Order: sequence, then C-alpha cells, then structure tokens
Amino acid sequence: MSTASLDVRKVLVPLDFSDPSQRAMQYARRFAEPSQAELILLYVIEPVAYPAELGVVINLDADLTERAQSELQKLREQHLGDYSNARCLVRSGVADTEIVTCAGDEQVDLIVIGTHGFSGLKHLLLGSTAERVVRDAKCPVLTVRHHTDDD
Repeated sequence: MSTASLDVRKVLVPLDFSDPSQRAMQYARRFAEPSQAELILLYVIEPVAYPAELGVVINLDADLTERAQSELQKLREQHLGDYSNARCLVRSGVADTEIVTCAGDEQVDLIVIGTHGFSGLKHLLLGSTAERVVRDAKCPVLTVRHHTDDD
C-alpha cells in the first residue's frame, strides 16, 4: 500500500488576532515549510449594521482595512519571521463565507483555522465560524483547537 503525499502549494490561515488563530498560523507554517508553500493570512472585517431612521445603515470605518493590514503584517513578522512566502489579505463580509470564497478564489490546498473551543450555551449563541468553514470548504480544513490551562 502506498501513501500519497499531500501536495501543498497554498495554505489559507484565517486570523481574528486571537490566541487560537495565532496558534493556527504556527501549525500552518509547519505544513507550508517543506514545500515552501505560500501562506495566505486572511482577516475578515464583518460590517456592523445598526438601525437608522430610514432603514439599516452599514458602518465600515474607512481606515479599518488599513489597520487590519498593519496588524496582519505585525503578526506575520512576529510568527513567521524569515518565512518569505507569505502575504496578507483583508476582506469584508461574513467571516465564514469570505473564508470559503477566498479559498476558492486563491485555489488553496489547505485551510488551517483556529477554534475557540466554546461549548454549550456560548457555542449556541456565538456559533462556530470554523464549523461552518469545515462544512462548506471545497479543500481540506485543519482545525487547531484552543487549549486552556484547564485542558
């Protein structure tokens, strides 16, 4: 029986600047290094809608994209250091939808996404972006579970 190797050329790492997503970036680097695959660091800005007198208004801070790009760049330098085959992307929309769309647009071979590990009522109320990405993505998805001191 032969084992097929995973040909990884592009790895998508959705980030929300949390510890779990930063941990996922470290895992992604390990997958990317052997083949010098491209790491795509993605942050999704979710627009905030609030009611106004004449309907719903979507509020997007004009320099939010620029600030997100700057934060991604800092994380890249902090966690990837000398790994040069990485780039940062910022999109706006619903996080899980944008992650799956970006994976298709960029033709990624793997998505590496952190999970917060919420359960019970917190999971019910907040949902799980990672869970929806696993369900909808066309490529393999590696979820990196967040560990707490209680684990």
